[in-house]
Amino acid sequence: MLHTRSPKPPKLRPSERSSVLEQRRRLKMARSAHAYVRGNTLKFYEWLKSLGQGALPEGPAIWICGDCHVGNLGPVASAEGKVEIEIRDLDQTVLGNPVHDLIRLALSLATAARGSDLPGVSTALMMEEMIVGYEQALFDPASRRKPSGSATEPIRFVLRQALKRKWRHLAEERIENVKPSIPLGQRFWILSQTEKRGISRLFNSEEVRRLITGLRHRDGDSPVNVLDATYWMKGCSSLGRLRFAVLVGVGKHNNDLCLIDIKEAIRAAAPAAAGAAMPRDNADRVVEGARHLSPYLGERMLAAELLGKSVVLRELLPQDLKLEMDRLTRKQIVASARFLAGVVGKAHARQMDSNARKTWLSDLKRNRSKSLDAPSWLWASVVDLLASHEKAYLEHCRQYALASAE
Repeated sequence: MLHTRSPKPPKLRPSERSSVLEQRRRLKMARSAHAYVRGNTLKFYEWLKSLGQGALPEGPAIWICGDCHVGNLGPVASAEGKVEIEIRDLDQTVLGNPVHDLIRLALSLATAARGSDLPGVSTALMMEEMIVGYEQALFDPASRRKPSGSATEPIRFVLRQALKRKWRHLAEERIENVKPSIPLGQRFWILSQTEKRGISRLFNSEEVRRLITGLRHRDGDSPVNVLDATYWMKGCSSLGRLRFAVLVGVGKHNNDLCLIDIKEAIRAAAPAAAGAAMPRDNADRVVEGARHLSPYLGERMLAAELLGKSVVLRELLPQDLKLEMDRLTRKQIVASARFLAGVVGKAHARQMDSNARKTWLSDLKRNRSKSLDAPSWLWASVVDLLASHEKAYLEHCRQYALASAE
């Protein structure tokens, strides 16, 4: 049974919950142009849809992230405790054009550069290094490159932090304590009885028990007990969907605690390649994409159904961290661009055979100008997207200010 508490904070009806979540989403996106870009995937794909046929090269149809901004990259732990920088959010994953991931990452890095008050030349250099890193990964996808040199310190710092972290760090960060309960408040909201019953049924399933006991060298025969569960106000693009945090005890005496993230999977805004054979169920699609793009994450995920919705379950591990690329120097953003594009390139390359990689490399080397060693379509795309997103961001801030003044 799920725990209850007294006194209980006010219970939000679904309609009230949606209103609060939408207000929170608008606030988060108003904080900076970089936050707006990260939280507005639809704006990116509206721009993409407006392009004429042939405006961008067509890479091989592979699993792509679909929302490849900087915040969706970071340290990810495997079930055995190994840690790598991988793509860490696959909500938008589809079988699609790898170019879309490159442009989305370039846009994200370019807005980070603007937010750091760096001159435009930094963006030009950044895109050159992105292509270098991406092409190197295509040429040698088996290499295990680590961020090196002082210029990649923002990435190396997060990676060092990830390697040091234990359960107590995750508990203090996510649920604000190490007790076997989740404190209700700004981020965690009380569940309805229907939601409690649905979560209890889900965690009584053998599939969920196997997922949880299969991680971190746990005994595969251990029982799994739900200790607490709440609605989770988290993220930006995911606001408004079902999102639950479930605290679980593993073993007869609940000696091993873990935190499970349940997230509703919805239809991807990212366009799929023509004729792409993907799972029809959105949760199955997300898990399948994760297994191809981010093996450490994919092996820890499970597609399921909860309250009539497709959802994805994964255990949150202390080593899973988000990259924050704020207030960077020119050298840092250029070096980071090269490394992160290599991470994406490796995720793409592992899905291609050698002939496909060679053909895609050849396509990428076309349309290089003498003044900028990056494809002209990449530079033109980012310039166009920066302009359209800046305009949309300022309008978003105006609308937010007007609504706040009422």
